[in-house]
Amino acid sequence: MRRLYLKIYGTIIVSLVLVVMVAGGVWRWGSGGPPGAQVFEVAGEIASLALPPSTAPQPEQQRIIAHLAQRFRSDLALYTADGTLIAAFGRPLPQPPANTDGEWLYGRGGPAWAFRLPDDRRLVVRALPRHRNPLVSFLLVLGGIALAVAICAYPFVRGLTRRLERLQVGVEKLGSGNLSARVDVEGKDEVARLAEIFNRSAERIEDLMKSHRMLLANASHELRTPLSRIRLGIDLLQHDPSYKPELERNIAELDQMIDEILLASRLGAIQKPQLEESVDLLAVAAEEGARYDDCAVGGSTAVVRGDRRLLSRMIRNLLDNARRHGAPPVRVTVRSENKQAVVEVMDGGKGVPEAERERVFTPFYRLAGDTEGAGLGLALVQQIARLHGGEAVVAPKSDFPSCFQVSLPNQATA
Repeated sequence: MRRLYLKIYGTIIVSLVLVVMVAGGVWRWGSGGPPGAQVFEVAGEIASLALPPSTAPQPEQQRIIAHLAQRFRSDLALYTADGTLIAAFGRPLPQPPANTDGEWLYGRGGPAWAFRLPDDRRLVVRALPRHRNPLVSFLLVLGGIALAVAICAYPFVRGLTRRLERLQVGVEKLGSGNLSARVDVEGKDEVARLAEIFNRSAERIEDLMKSHRMLLANASHELRTPLSRIRLGIDLLQHDPSYKPELERNIAELDQMIDEILLASRLGAIQKPQLEESVDLLAVAAEEGARYDDCAVGGSTAVVRGDRRLLSRMIRNLLDNARRHGAPPVRVTVRSENKQAVVEVMDGGKGVPEAERERVFTPFYRLAGDTEGAGLGLALVQQIARLHGGEAVVAPKSDFPSCFQVSLPNQATA
């Protein structure tokens, strides 16, 4: 069986058949014997009272056995103590063992009950079936139950495996390249949970692929500009050595752009980073602020769980953004507020227009008139903040219109 629903359904059917076989075997060969043993025993005791004594003539005993057999609608046989047949009526009955004191005998005609009379004679009795063999009737009843259970179980089993088949089709579509493949979530069981996980995974893969495609498309465009300048600088350098610093600046810009592209690609593939290090954001901000002129760092200690290297890169990108697109002085403040570690980077620039405050975190997005950078710095800030469970926003102040704020869970709540 290649189909799961056939395997499950077949297992149920085989189990029911085994139940029927075991029940029939217990009924047939069990120590208690078939039901009705007590009835036969009582009937035999009554028959013993009606039988003539062992000294009566054989024709008299035959007449009484025939009368009792017709009266009780059964097969009867009377044997001596040593097993010699005295009288019988009806179908042949098996000879009882010499030491029997009441037990079931089995033969071709069905089960019979044998017991010993007070004078040591043996009486064997077997009821005549009204319609069919009792064993056959019993098995037919069990068979009917098995059939009813099988019919009722089919829609449940088929419904379960039908959802699994739809999930299989969704996985095959996703594997063939259809990243928009999704499956319907039905029910609240494990299969529904599996469908939810598949949909989330497929959505995550689709987002990653779109992000990577956009990253590659934009990167190929952005890399052309510094490469063209470098190519031109090499040609001019052959005639004028004064172009060497400009060439070095273009190479450094290209190196930084490649580094940011690779970092953005790597961060896009990380879903849950290992945040095992305690990082003091005030110390990190002081370390990064020392790299820039006209940069003041202040505030209070705020410790978070995270990756120190990524958090340093986050603050460095904010400072680079202030240097490139803002104006001095640059100020960095760190504080703890409402179980959050808050980092603010402010400069003397005019700030980001309100309509652009969300779009500036989009990869490769630049404000009108900006020519510096690749537009990845703030996108990396947002990615790093979200990987640490936080958020980066534009938060202008009355005295500092150009202000970026990053909020991260502090160590007590991480």
